[in-house]
Amino acid sequence: MANSEVVIEVEKLKKYFPVKSGLLQRTVGHVRAVDGVSFQIKKGQTFGLVGESGCGKSTLGRTLLRLIEPTEGKVKINGTDMSSLKRSELRPLRPTMQMIFQDPFSSLDPRMPVGEIIGEAVREHEIVPKEQYRDYILKVMEDCGLRPYYIDRYPHEFSGGQRQRICIARALALNPSFIVCDEPVSALDVSIQAQIINLMKDLQDERELTYLFISHDLSVVEHISDVIGVMYLGTMVEMGTKEDIFREPLHPYTQALFSAVPVADPDVKMNRILLEGDIPSPANPPKGCKFHTRCSHCMGICKEQEPVERDMGNGHIVKCHLYNEK
Repeated sequence: MANSEVVIEVEKLKKYFPVKSGLLQRTVGHVRAVDGVSFQIKKGQTFGLVGESGCGKSTLGRTLLRLIEPTEGKVKINGTDMSSLKRSELRPLRPTMQMIFQDPFSSLDPRMPVGEIIGEAVREHEIVPKEQYRDYILKVMEDCGLRPYYIDRYPHEFSGGQRQRICIARALALNPSFIVCDEPVSALDVSIQAQIINLMKDLQDERELTYLFISHDLSVVEHISDVIGVMYLGTMVEMGTKEDIFREPLHPYTQALFSAVPVADPDVKMNRILLEGDIPSPANPPKGCKFHTRCSHCMGICKEQEPVERDMGNGHIVKCHLYNEK
């Protein structure tokens, strides 16, 4: 269970990618992939991050770990300001923060056996003495549901679910306190998804792990998350506990996302909210509220002023002009 200790603290994080043009490749603009995002994750919690493709979820996850360098803002992991550290200072902290990628096949080196894939970083960071190395790798594999004889096999010999277990074992072998899970089950069959999600929850309970769980599948997010954040065009538009977000989504974008979730009851009539148009370009976002070009509740102020975050109670934060008077 989560406690009051904050593991991850993100403050006004921005990541802009330059847009270059012309013979001299001058910078003519920026893609605002992550645009001023702030949130916290407590120890043992899972923060579910949802939104349409292209909204900046994966970029946010990579920027947190400084796999991508942030443009502005602060990221504190276990109280350490990661954004101010040099690469040499960052290296000893790498084992404490790991990432599980979306595609388990492309994230595994096809020329390396499973034992080497899991143990490469263990050896590099000297997690255990050399004489304990093989036993340690076998124990991690066992914890992740992998047979001992898999240790000398190669990635192409495994199914998608088994490959993802290898990816989880590779992250787990370094004894991290924080793991970014970038759509770890989206490439898997539904039955295998359940197995991987249950494995991740069991490992979280055993090791007090803290997750940032990125997904577009709301049913998966509901199953694993404690707190949910909704992103749109690089901005966090709503955030709150799982219970509050699913019981009463406040932002029109969140309501539209949740209306698309199928209900396993033929007698329940779905009130689907259809969004008009496509997501605007993050290189040229709309003035005012970024969602106003697709919002059925759009008012004059939405086209001119960016909404501010408002706490609607119990830490349920929404960024929408509809709640200015509330």
